[in-house]
Amino acid sequence: MKTIQRRPGWPSRRAPFMAYLTGAVLIACMVLVGLAHHPSTAERAADLRGFVSDMNADIGSCAADVGASMTALRAVENGAKNDAATAGTIALSGASDCSPANDELIDDLIQYEVTESLASFHLDKVVNALVAWASPDAVQVQSDVADVLAARGAAAKASARAALARSLRTLNAQRAAIDSSILSASRSLSAHASPPILPG
Repeated sequence: MKTIQRRPGWPSRRAPFMAYLTGAVLIACMVLVGLAHHPSTAERAADLRGFVSDMNADIGSCAADVGASMTALRAVENGAKNDAATAGTIALSGASDCSPANDELIDDLIQYEVTESLASFHLDKVVNALVAWASPDAVQVQSDVADVLAARGAAAKASARAALARSLRTLNAQRAAIDSSILSASRSLSAHASPPILPG
């Protein structure tokens, strides 16, 4: 009886050892090049300007809301506008808009990652400070503006104004910290980068 010999399936080609070795050497070279490259001061300055531009874009809408709320309050207080209800609506709308839940640009800030070339400046703290400037700080300021506009009677007005003054101090302290960090990095790199315009 003849033994039936099964023919093996398609022959498999084995990658030659040299191909593996070449691939490993190429990967090692790429890693070494990446480690060896240190961005120049000019490149880091450009990165900083890009960072500031991103910050401006993401905080701009909330900053504009704060500016509009404060302008509306001043207009009512100066007698240029008597419509306190409309000014209050502007403030409450602005407070809502500065919340990350209602502004995807603020939400973008929460997830923002600073480029590695700027790591020594710890600008992640600036990002966190900008998020806090928006919410809760700008939210609180605009809510307090609405309270001032809605207050009736001298005692209620005085209390609302005192609360607004406290909130503005917090908002402005946050802005000062942001400005200081960005200006320090800008001076170090001669980047001529200006901090975001944050009203208060």
